[in-house]
Amino acid sequence: MKKQNEERVVILGGGVAGSLIAKSLQFNAHVTLVDPKEYFEISWASLRAMVEPSFAERTVINHRDYFTKGDLVTSNAVSVTETEVLTADGHQIEYDYLVIATGHADPVPKLRSERLHQYTEENEKIKSAHSILIVGGGPTGVELAGEIAVDFPDKKITLVHKGPRLLEFIGAKAADKTLKWLKSKKVEVKLEQAVDLNSTTDGDRTIYQTSVGETIEADCHFLCTGKPLASTWLKETVLKNDLDVQGRIKVDENLRVKGRSNIFAIGDITDISELKQGFLAQKQAGVVAKNLRQMMEGGKECWRETYKPHPAMAIVSLGRNDAVAQFPFLTISGRIPGFIKSRDLFVGKTRKQMGLNPHIV
Repeated sequence: MKKQNEERVVILGGGVAGSLIAKSLQFNAHVTLVDPKEYFEISWASLRAMVEPSFAERTVINHRDYFTKGDLVTSNAVSVTETEVLTADGHQIEYDYLVIATGHADPVPKLRSERLHQYTEENEKIKSAHSILIVGGGPTGVELAGEIAVDFPDKKITLVHKGPRLLEFIGAKAADKTLKWLKSKKVEVKLEQAVDLNSTTDGDRTIYQTSVGETIEADCHFLCTGKPLASTWLKETVLKNDLDVQGRIKVDENLRVKGRSNIFAIGDITDISELKQGFLAQKQAGVVAKNLRQMMEGGKECWRETYKPHPAMAIVSLGRNDAVAQFPFLTISGRIPGFIKSRDLFVGKTRKQMGLNPHIV
């Protein structure tokens, strides 16, 4: 229940950025978190959960485990006005401050139990297959190939990517090191090809055809290509002119929607010129949480914290022990970057950040 004179903060999206703001501000304002699912997921650890379903017990977290005080609306936002948010299930939620953190459109189950069951099914799919096709050579496809190759070395894995090299979002050195590692694990990589996922069956064999006429035999496939931004619905709202041509929300240095004083946007949905990564979304959430506290306390404009885009830096895990890392002036692969990320995938650190036990569910 809202206290008298308590500021109303509405957060759209319960991903890595939105959930952190909800957790951070729940005792400073009347916070409403709007998310189509009842849980927050540590998304960069999802591929480990496909080869080890029990891992998801730590990475799929009910919102109420960390967000204990505010209101939780399990629905999609469908419209925004200058003063309120309308949801698909009919809620009209008034706000003093709005934070949009809807990220990419990713259709996942509403209930945590259903999401955990989904990982068990994916794991059974991998275990029962002799040959596996992975479509997409970005970080998701590469990391999935690495997870399967390490945990199930007997599987025949084929990775197909339409681009000229893997991991096109970072440098060529990182791509070359990744390709070398995958080949060392007997992963067959086909570049500059697309795949027709309408497979044909020849007896007990399932056959896929590529854009250059090659055939790939695989018992199952995983599509690991990019997902669209979850911003299409904003085109019919008061924020329709605040989107760029790619559907990203234009923000200022304080992460406010440009030209607006009380609406913020964070994470993948923004037009910030940097790699879209979870740890950067968390940094943006920290900036917005501080700025909202200052605004609610009547702080001066000059005190607002600014957000500066970060240089291209990434760590892509390659199974449980190895990784490839690109830093501003150095690219390395092997056990050192693997020690930084691959063993626990920052899950313990993230759970601790959310006020939860890093190890025990």
